[in-house]
Amino acid sequence: MISGMGVDLVEIDRIDKMIERWGDRFVQKVFADEEISYCRKHVLPAMHYAARFAAKEACLKALGIGLGMGVGLKEIWVSRSDKGVPSLIFADKARILTEKQAIKGAHLSLTHTRRHAMAMVVLEK
Repeated sequence: MISGMGVDLVEIDRIDKMIERWGDRFVQKVFADEEISYCRKHVLPAMHYAARFAAKEACLKALGIGLGMGVGLKEIWVSRSDKGVPSLIFADKARILTEKQAIKGAHLSLTHTRRHAMAMVVLEK
């Protein structure tokens, strides 16, 4: 049974400008160490940060909440399987909320172009 669905679209240039302006301060506040390590391995890290930012926002929408409503962006992060399949990891308040909502599965799809990154999240009970 579907519990929630969320979609988010992010301009890669916007994330790139935030990284240029705030550097590690922004990156460390928003992304988990695993995400930072993954993104920094790529020629265009902002593209991958943007996709992960979109995933976090899409997940908040699927949970029925928004930014500033109790769950920090760093409490939700994108992991990848050995085959490259993305998945969501929940920590702290995000994990407690998914347990409270009886979420049994989280499905994530990421895509990007040169200008935009998009994520879709479907949560199931």
